[in-house]
Amino acid sequence: MPLLFAALGVLIGVVVALVYPGYIPSAYTAYVAVALLAALDSVVGAINAYARKRFRIGIFVSGFFINTLLAAFLTYVGELLQIDLYIAAIVVFGARIFQNFAELRRILLKYDRVIDKI
Repeated sequence: MPLLFAALGVLIGVVVALVYPGYIPSAYTAYVAVALLAALDSVVGAINAYARKRFRIGIFVSGFFINTLLAAFLTYVGELLQIDLYIAAIVVFGARIFQNFAELRRILLKYDRVIDKI
């Protein structure tokens, strides 16, 4: 059932993007990029949690919005201080995305079970 909702969400997102190809002003591109990376981190983390049978919708929704808002806020504060704080969010979320993909790959390949038998 959660996969159905995920597929439906992707489909709605694609349709909205095709119908309304919005323009993002260059002043907001850093905010949007960091917010998208944070959202992607939450989605990949949710897929990983689902694969491990540990998925909780409340944790996903709260993490999705809080991480996205926190990343955008860090970007805003960084611009006020003239420091590239958004790089910290990029590094952290990027590392978490790679870690979640690595765990998913191990689950899909059942690599952990092979190692346990050796």
